Amino acid sequence: MNPMNTYALEMRHITKTFPGVQALKDVTFCVRKGEVHALVGENGAGKSTLMKVLAGAHLADAGEILLDGKPVHITNPLEAQRLGISIIYQEFNLVPDLNVAENIFLGREPTKGPLGWIDRRKMYADAEAILQRLGIPLDVRAPVRRLSVAHQQIVEIAKALSQEAKIVAMDEPSATLTEHELDRLFEVIRGLKQSGVSIIYISHRLEEIFGICDTVTVLRDGQHVGTLPTNQVNREKLISMMVGRELAEGKFVVRKPPRKDPILRVQHLNRRGVLHDINFELYRGEILAFTGLVGAGRTELARAIFGADPIDSGEVYLHGQRVHIKSPQQAVRIGIGYLPEDRKQLGLVLGMVVRENATLSNLGALSVLGFVRRGMERGVVGNYVRDLDIRTPSIEQLVRNLSGGNQQKVVLAKWLFADCKVLIFDEPTRGIDVGAKSEIHRLMVDLAERGVGVIMISSELPEVLQVADRILVMHEGRIAAEMYRDEATQERIMHYATGGR
Repeated sequence: MNPMNTYALEMRHITKTFPGVQALKDVTFCVRKGEVHALVGENGAGKSTLMKVLAGAHLADAGEILLDGKPVHITNPLEAQRLGISIIYQEFNLVPDLNVAENIFLGREPTKGPLGWIDRRKMYADAEAILQRLGIPLDVRAPVRRLSVAHQQIVEIAKALSQEAKIVAMDEPSATLTEHELDRLFEVIRGLKQSGVSIIYISHRLEEIFGICDTVTVLRDGQHVGTLPTNQVNREKLISMMVGRELAEGKFVVRKPPRKDPILRVQHLNRRGVLHDINFELYRGEILAFTGLVGAGRTELARAIFGADPIDSGEVYLHGQRVHIKSPQQAVRIGIGYLPEDRKQLGLVLGMVVRENATLSNLGALSVLGFVRRGMERGVVGNYVRDLDIRTPSIEQLVRNLSGGNQQKVVLAKWLFADCKVLIFDEPTRGIDVGAKSEIHRLMVDLAERGVGVIMISSELPEVLQVADRILVMHEGRIAAEMYRDEATQERIMHYATGGR
């Protein structure tokens, strides 16, 4: 029997409801043996909920799961792991103070001797072998907290591979990977496929879907829209299935050129070993993109300007006046806002509701004698929910329960309420679907049209070419090139990003 004709996984008629939200409604999702099966849809479509049902993190209200044609009842993640199911979540599940090898084998450490001591020599050797298979060398003794976001993602992938799972689900595995790292990931996926492993691949980058996946299933609003071979669907059709409407996705944003009125100027900024003689100007109403490979120093530059990291030398001018920014609080006071790449850890307080997060940056504007005027606060947040199209059952919803795109909009609302004149967006559409991505781009353009200076840090070159007015390419902590959008190409940007002259 051809293994491609046999289902490794069948999730039939899955329904899941949370208070106030029906996350999944009668969803059927089947994956063949040795298949790379894409699962796509907007944020909030139900993809992650479906995977959490498969992982045993959520129990379905109705439906059944079959593995190799046999019904199974998955009640917890350990049971899923025992059955050969491995999930790589978009939000990392790592212990920061443990090292790479300890994270890869956490709970499954090799032992030796009658007392069951951990065999560290074998653990380190096995971890190195897995990373060698991925083609990405890492120090297996290094604490995970010291790794970049991209390398933490590699540890998650290595952890899944170490379990020798029959079904591997990858939720946005490429969100922080460079082109080289992505090529290595695809090689690993192809090798797993050839060995009969089934891969569920969740990504908002549609070019990856067509490049690596055999089949694609679309979810929308918690329901199954369709399942098709990838060679029978094009990009426009897939987007239409996902969002239920046509989008101007991938087209240049046409608008008036920004005024040559510097709002922010950085001169000779240095941070030892990280940033080297950085000089640039940001104009009023401009979208200025910083791009380059992971580790080029883009986020470090943003954090230095925002006062989150110290600088050794250099000058920063805002509205022509020199400023000495020693802390994020000071940056906010003078009108600079920062939307970090890791919005959950650095941009939001997950235990607070939408209302509290949206006003956190400027509570003084709502307070009298130290007491927040709740009626005014609800009115302000209600306006942002409407204007930014934040999809939430209520402004009293915990922000942790929102989709990634809507969480990003709450962070944006926070800085808009602080009346920032310079906004730094660090990977603004990481892990966000095409519909929400289009909305974030529109919001950035609207901000620029209102005179805000926008700095966008992005690894997605199509996004940079679509939205930015001007592009600065970084390499090894330096600005390697400057170009306007009409003279930029992906090939030219990559030439400078990889050290070309």
